[in-house]
Amino acid sequence: MTDDFNGGEQNLELELNELMAVRREKLKELQDLGIEPYGQRFERTHYSQDIINNFEELDGSDVVVAGRLMSFRTHGKASFADLMDSSGRIQLYVRVNQIGEELYNLFQKLDIGDLVGVTGRVFKTKRGEISVEVMDFQLMAKSLRPLPEKWHGLKDVELRYRQRYVDLIVNPDVRRVFQIRSQIIQALREFLIDRGFLEVETPMLNVIAGGAVARPFITHHNALDMDLYLRIAPELYLKRLLVGGFERVFEIGKNFRNEGISTKHNPEFTAVEIYEAYADMHDMMKMTEDLFFFIANKVLGTAKVEFQGQIIDLTPPWPRIPMLEAIKEHSGVDLNGVDDAEARGLAKARGIEVDENTSYGKIVEEFFDRYVEPKLIQPTFITEHPVEVSPLAKRKKDNPKLTERFEPFMVTWEMANGFSELNDPIDQAHRFRKQVEERQKGDEEAHMMDEDYIRALEYGMPPAAGLGIGIDRLVMLLTNSPSIRDVLLFPHMRPRS
Repeated sequence: MTDDFNGGEQNLELELNELMAVRREKLKELQDLGIEPYGQRFERTHYSQDIINNFEELDGSDVVVAGRLMSFRTHGKASFADLMDSSGRIQLYVRVNQIGEELYNLFQKLDIGDLVGVTGRVFKTKRGEISVEVMDFQLMAKSLRPLPEKWHGLKDVELRYRQRYVDLIVNPDVRRVFQIRSQIIQALREFLIDRGFLEVETPMLNVIAGGAVARPFITHHNALDMDLYLRIAPELYLKRLLVGGFERVFEIGKNFRNEGISTKHNPEFTAVEIYEAYADMHDMMKMTEDLFFFIANKVLGTAKVEFQGQIIDLTPPWPRIPMLEAIKEHSGVDLNGVDDAEARGLAKARGIEVDENTSYGKIVEEFFDRYVEPKLIQPTFITEHPVEVSPLAKRKKDNPKLTERFEPFMVTWEMANGFSELNDPIDQAHRFRKQVEERQKGDEEAHMMDEDYIRALEYGMPPAAGLGIGIDRLVMLLTNSPSIRDVLLFPHMRPRS
């Protein structure tokens, strides 16, 4: 079977090489005729969808269009072709009696995939298809590789990710996903700017990897002869801006985490972080559900979105459930008020792997991941996370083991993370030291000590709330895409041997 498979691959490669050889011969023919196969600037008057949408107005008018040839159909001395541009497709009609034999023969030398600029007249065929009758054309770029459906079809998912440029040519649904992604980010900006938030930019090269619990990427600055970290989150810089007097800020940008790859994780990902002075977690939860509701309606025209066969209703308000209550409901285990040793005993009884150093917060997190997260389909806020796994969140007044933190979940995914921000520099320094201890025990994801951030807090940061949303997961939800690679133009892939 392996030999048959390898033979099939070799046959496909041989067929591809033969097709490419034919195209290179055509390229030489064109050059011998004095035709430049890679054109210059071309000014068009319309896009294909403009013509279709405004046919009554444009019928009989001359237009100039440009795009990629996606099909050919020849009928004697007339030919039809589909031209695709960024807006869609339109049919071209080419007659030898209209453009002359020389130009018609040249058109016949073109291949599917070639880029052309066309001058023509708008009309409707006898079958009722809006078309452009070609009066003249120019070759803008000769395609030396056949589009994939001509040799094996672009059905290999991995190949689609590796050669996204081809995927975008042959799969209109893929292009639509990325158009929606752009609209989602535009709607996000609109929502925040209309509410008085200022968009800012903070460093991506950091001296200290901070703002989240994650393993960083390390790089080296030659001139300064020092290691730097690609940022795992912009949080600590954005909160420095709260200290400096900016009261509502947000940043949309890339974060980098040196962790595993899955259908929900990519080593670099896009997120928005939002901070508001004099607010708390309840204000930010309200903003979160309003934001999701606004974006869905703005981009899709509805707050009820389909994801993998389920209808997810983003209409506020969403339920708010404390983490310990959710664990008790779904596992039957009550972790409220127990100490670290008792929590470790309850974990072992349920087959959760722990050691003598595993903290109460880590155990709560393990129970939640196992028993609760898979049950959270409709939008739900999980609140009151343990302090050990929330090093930057303000403690609850009535229970200092827990924090004023929330995470919205839907379709079993964590979609965001937010909390009332810890603005006590003494408590923050203490928590950083605890994180450093965890790091010394081997936890590469634990937070580092950031003395400058403590210094900033010592000047006084107003009470505030913050929110981070993974934009890639939001796009997955709103485009019904089961893998994060479906919403990243160029996802990271293991190199092929």
